[in-house]
Amino acid sequence: MEEAKAHNGCGAGDASAAGAAGARPPATPEGVALAYGSLVLMALLPIFFGALRSVSCAKGKNASDMPETITSRDAARFPIVASCTLLGLYLFFKIFSQEYINLLLSMYFFVLGILALSHTISPVMNKFFPVNFPNKQYQLLFTQGSGESKEEIVNYEFDTKDLVCLAMSSIVGVWYLLRKHWIANNLFGLAFSLNGVELLHLNNVSTGCILLGGLFVYDVFWVFGTNVMVTVAKSFEAPIKLVFPQDLLEKGLEADNFAMLGLGDIVIPGIFIALLLRFDISLKRNTHTYFYTSFMAYILGLGLTIFIMHIFKHAQPALLYLVPACIGFPLLVALVKGEVAEMFSYESSAEILPHTPRLTHFPSVSGSPSSLADSMQQTLSCSHRRRQQNPSAM
Repeated sequence: MEEAKAHNGCGAGDASAAGAAGARPPATPEGVALAYGSLVLMALLPIFFGALRSVSCAKGKNASDMPETITSRDAARFPIVASCTLLGLYLFFKIFSQEYINLLLSMYFFVLGILALSHTISPVMNKFFPVNFPNKQYQLLFTQGSGESKEEIVNYEFDTKDLVCLAMSSIVGVWYLLRKHWIANNLFGLAFSLNGVELLHLNNVSTGCILLGGLFVYDVFWVFGTNVMVTVAKSFEAPIKLVFPQDLLEKGLEADNFAMLGLGDIVIPGIFIALLLRFDISLKRNTHTYFYTSFMAYILGLGLTIFIMHIFKHAQPALLYLVPACIGFPLLVALVKGEVAEMFSYESSAEILPHTPRLTHFPSVSGSPSSLADSMQQTLSCSHRRRQQNPSAM
């Protein structure tokens, strides 16, 4: 989380830090409370609903229909890959023109944001279509080779309802591309966060501890040890953060004194919280003890981040407070209930869950702004796959 002054909502977002930046008129106490209260609420929404939707993600008959599963090996490599990417972006912004780099990023996230937002609103929009709506099925298929050696390159399945959702999302995309308004930024940011929590599945609790522990060290080092994280965040113009103006009461929708929270601080703890919800359901007790414990722990950690930031007036790595809270409290509950062994033996990838339409191949993310961009690299060709492959379309 970070405070910064930015024009039209396109200012820097730190994907894993909270702090103050730049000289600006002091915000009123009411404005500060409204901004941070709104950020906390916006962070909770994709975690809560993304976790619920992660339960509905099915194992498809084809490997390509499965959610992206993060293994312990992937988790161990995340901090290293994220650090290299972050440092590379830092050098990139130092060498090349920031204006042209962010122009390319805007176009890139314009496309990804439309796809992510369309997938997010699709379940809600489907309820508003009339029963007799002429819903035609389409498939965009690219293959390589022929006969038994034929291999799928792109298999994009959609219907008329999907096209309507894409059209509505495109309106937001054009708004963001032209104005970089903070509301359009937040709509894309919420969509990215919800998709990440829904579609990135940790295979077990041990992997979650490795991932969060590694990114805990990564976050602390790059925020407290160097100025790389903050510099990249201030230069990176993309919807990889949630923002809310502290001067909204004074300037309305044209406010530009923003508090912000990076998507990494939502997605990374969020996928661990979603794992605990699936663990709760696997116990078949009709209770969600571990989910609600970790969810409340996230609120506590985020609140502590904001409090420490204002006490010390210095950038704070949010995962420094979120990771111990999200891991420690559920483990304490498991220890009290005598279920530590059962928790660590649970394998999420072994479940067979009910089917729901979803994006597929949503790659892994880490806590930095740059890694969030890299994490969505493959969605241009394989997102919005909602049904099992139709053999007749081959």
